[in-house]
Amino acid sequence: MSGKPIKNVVAIGIGGSYLGPAFVHTSLQFEEGCKEASVGRKLRFLANVDPVDVAKALHQLDPEETLVVVISKTFTTTETMLNARTVRTWLTAELAQLGYKPKDAVAKHMVAVSTNLKLVEEFGIDPENAFGFWDWVGGRYSVTSAVGILPLSLQYGFDHMHDFLRGAHDMDVHFREAPFENNIPVIMALISTWNSTFLGRSSLAILPYCQALAKFPAHMQQVAMESLGKQVSLDGDPLSFKAGEVYFGEPGTNGQHSFYQLIHQGRVVPAEFIGSIKSQQSVYLRGEEVSNHDELMCNFFAQADALATGKSSDELREEGVASFYVPHKTFSGNRPSSSLLLPAVNPYTVGQLLALYEARVAAQGFLWGINAFDQWGVELGKVLATRVRHSMSEARTKNRNMDVTDGYNPSTRKMINRYLSGKTQQLYPEPRDVFPCDLIHGQDGCLAPYEDSDDE
Repeated sequence: MSGKPIKNVVAIGIGGSYLGPAFVHTSLQFEEGCKEASVGRKLRFLANVDPVDVAKALHQLDPEETLVVVISKTFTTTETMLNARTVRTWLTAELAQLGYKPKDAVAKHMVAVSTNLKLVEEFGIDPENAFGFWDWVGGRYSVTSAVGILPLSLQYGFDHMHDFLRGAHDMDVHFREAPFENNIPVIMALISTWNSTFLGRSSLAILPYCQALAKFPAHMQQVAMESLGKQVSLDGDPLSFKAGEVYFGEPGTNGQHSFYQLIHQGRVVPAEFIGSIKSQQSVYLRGEEVSNHDELMCNFFAQADALATGKSSDELREEGVASFYVPHKTFSGNRPSSSLLLPAVNPYTVGQLLALYEARVAAQGFLWGINAFDQWGVELGKVLATRVRHSMSEARTKNRNMDVTDGYNPSTRKMINRYLSGKTQQLYPEPRDVFPCDLIHGQDGCLAPYEDSDDE
């Protein structure tokens, strides 16, 4: 609008609209090629409805150089739309100080990824600036649609994202065509089903020995747990077994100093190690025995080997370990793990990795006879949140200092009233729109709400 180039992109979305694109972004930030292609640009994600996340996403951004991408399939997701309205208020108020009208600010600095063009237009975004995708695409499987490809292409260029799509397609073709005995997603699904359903091991650790893949476990938590956390079959019959696993993880070697104690000597937790032959950042200090990446990968190989072989009490005694310490230093071994070694972490292999785990989850759904493509389990909380929202609005605006007396279990009711009494006395003398400008621009102040205007 002002002629300044767009240097910043803020992608507003939640669930798969955030976790997947954020995982890919983190994977490619320091990859040779992507790093150079993104010089001078920032990509930030806003997912949490917590205003602190808003402040973090907008911190030190110039609105004239910022494009906001609102990502919501239905354009009704509560958290996403409140964040979108909040950022719209920031954008229009900041640009108004430079003489721009609200309509122009939204038209030039906000676009949408959605299937609901009617609500996109009502929000103030020109439907011509809306990027659509198929309405049957679930959020957690949407990274390869406009949901992920638009913000990622704006950061890294479409050539790199095309390589990412080619990698995902390569794994999709493998899943569709490879015989089961050589089909990697099918083999992984069978192993997980054996461990979880037959052996009762309800957790799964995703352990990337690559900092670039730091957000992969978080993304896979949603893909797997939202897809497979079901209690009935496709036909609605109760399952006679437990489906789904609890996914968690942390990049190596951080996890070794966190929860590996439990994996080695506590509960049996199947572990999946992911490493790469080539590092995105090569560092070899003079005088060191191995390079930094070699040190990382030494741990990658050693941890899987230790889980498999363990350490017996006889071996410890032969090594002269004092009898008192032998029980504490004994490792049972025979603990399940698998290792995946990538040639490098680049757009193509990241696409392969994503599609591999997506296909593995789909295969587990087929094995268990459940629908891995719905998520009714999250609906109840959303419905109850709507009721709480109404009660809170009533208490804030009409029945000031009045307790909520019904509609909730006693524990919830007591907590709501405690929350309302504390907040009303301290922060709500009068209802108003408050924006944390001090966190964003180092100044106090409030922004007027966005109003659609017919003024030209």
